[in-house]
Amino acid sequence: MASGFAIDTQSGEKKTPGMIPQVLLHCCCAPCASYVLEYLSPAMEISILYYNPNIQPLEEYDKRGAELNKLLLQADYPNRVDMLSCEYDAGAFDSIAAPYKDEPEGGLRCRMCFELRLEETAKRAKADGYDYFATTLSVSPHKDAALISEIGGGLAKKYGVGFVHEDFKKHDGFKRSVMLSKQYGLYRQSYCGCR
Repeated sequence: MASGFAIDTQSGEKKTPGMIPQVLLHCCCAPCASYVLEYLSPAMEISILYYNPNIQPLEEYDKRGAELNKLLLQADYPNRVDMLSCEYDAGAFDSIAAPYKDEPEGGLRCRMCFELRLEETAKRAKADGYDYFATTLSVSPHKDAALISEIGGGLAKKYGVGFVHEDFKKHDGFKRSVMLSKQYGLYRQSYCGCR
């Protein structure tokens, strides 16, 4: 299933033949993660990074994190999938978003938000020795997959770790995420995260 995704291999390091690549996957929520995990897990070992300082209020952040845990407890993946959580830091998002508070959905505020979350993922992927990093953001029909890919590719070069370039909404990825959300009884939020 996951044989067609593109990988930006900036690190130059080669895995030992036969070893399964490890990816640090930034996840925004369980519904988006449901399809991406199903898609990538046959080919990779995955650690989910739940880093989303844009999600407000704190109760919403906690609810989405709990739903990711719920998904992992119910789903069965061919390779290892685990989860890393981060401290909630709405201030990190507020500081980068403040100059763009009047931007419409999809404007510069969103770009800054993508960069914030993907940069944290790339830094951790490099520091912790992952082969690649990726994000679930592109499964949403409201997110610009080309922009996400551009940002990820730039960060791959900056940090020297590979990036998985994939528009996860292709091949009915979003539709499948809706089906999986129903199957697992996942909470589907009505907004991206920020105020």
